[in-house]
Amino acid sequence: MHERSTTIAWMEMVMATFWHAVDKDLEALRAAGQYKHLKTLRQPMGAESEIEGVGKVVVLCSNDYLGLANHPEVVSAAIDAQKRWGAGTGSVRFICGTFDYHHAIERQIAELSGTEAATSYVSCWNANEAVIATLMTIGGDGVTAISDELNHASIIDAIRLGRQINKASKSAVYKHSNMEDLEAKLKDSAAAPCRIVITDGVFSMEGDIAKLDRIHALCLAYGAMLIVDDSHGVGVCGPTGKGVAEHYGLFGRIDCMTGTLGKALGGAAGGYVASRANLIDLMVQKSRPQIFSNALPPGTAGAASKAIEILMRDTTRVEKLRTNVRYMREGLKKLGFEAVEGPSAITPIILGQTSKAIAASKRLLELGVFVIGFGYPVVPEGVARLRVQISAAHEREHLDRALDAFKKL
Repeated sequence: MHERSTTIAWMEMVMATFWHAVDKDLEALRAAGQYKHLKTLRQPMGAESEIEGVGKVVVLCSNDYLGLANHPEVVSAAIDAQKRWGAGTGSVRFICGTFDYHHAIERQIAELSGTEAATSYVSCWNANEAVIATLMTIGGDGVTAISDELNHASIIDAIRLGRQINKASKSAVYKHSNMEDLEAKLKDSAAAPCRIVITDGVFSMEGDIAKLDRIHALCLAYGAMLIVDDSHGVGVCGPTGKGVAEHYGLFGRIDCMTGTLGKALGGAAGGYVASRANLIDLMVQKSRPQIFSNALPPGTAGAASKAIEILMRDTTRVEKLRTNVRYMREGLKKLGFEAVEGPSAITPIILGQTSKAIAASKRLLELGVFVIGFGYPVVPEGVARLRVQISAAHEREHLDRALDAFKKL
């Protein structure tokens, strides 16, 4: 009895130490100004919304680039799919969780991506983890993943996972959009029989796009596979909104595309890998996020399917988005802010210190404009920023109200 009491006391002491460490970590975040305060929206996503405790605001921080998140057709399609198929799949794909609607939306994704086939996941994070980590485990001891230094965290973590699973695999990082450094990394890894170059299509914090024409040429020259995560490019870039590959005239010529259904394509959730049929078959057979996670639910797939249909049949939303981006960037420049050039819908405004970006975000919210300030560790200290994101849902009066707030800021 005494031994049991001693054991319980020791376990309670260990757990108390653990919970103290959790509290200490949270305190450190608050002290550093990095603690995130979540805002609760009381209305659907759109050009405007209502924030609990704040009121009506113009939304300039959403990924809903085409304004489809609350589009009547998209909402109706989600409801219809849920009524027909129920709340969810109740299983993973290879057991009994594959439904007709999965095949239908995956055909749409393949058409949108210019590939032979596609498969879906519950998020693009899962999709990147699936394809990168799986490919880093094939081909024996020679897989090397080469990544842009500003790639999304999901790509970074997927490469780490791939190296952990296959200890013989390697990785390298090239300086952001530096083609000389990329070529050097390709030369350095010449002995590796399998090399994968991975890049974002649009870099989410910078708002710039990958030099995909030159990356593609280097991959061909050095026999490397190319994976492009075009989550922020689909629905935004290219003559018909098919993404960064279309922007460069490379539509249908990229080895593997990954992307999300949670931004321009309905703003809900879900991700995908699009590539040759044999690679997609490999994802179905071996990728752990699909084997061990429930499949894309009906409502999400229904909404995204309708969003893709709208994008493919009518480019007016893409054109309106570009008009809005030009207007907002020109307005910011007139006010003295630096605005990135390029085809993306992201405009970062560099302010320097994290505290300055957070203070600016807070002031803009008081002025009725919802923009997020990003600082360390999301971006390096010293280049904290406001990230302005434009949507086709914005009307001129929304943008004018936002510019007036920036003028007061």
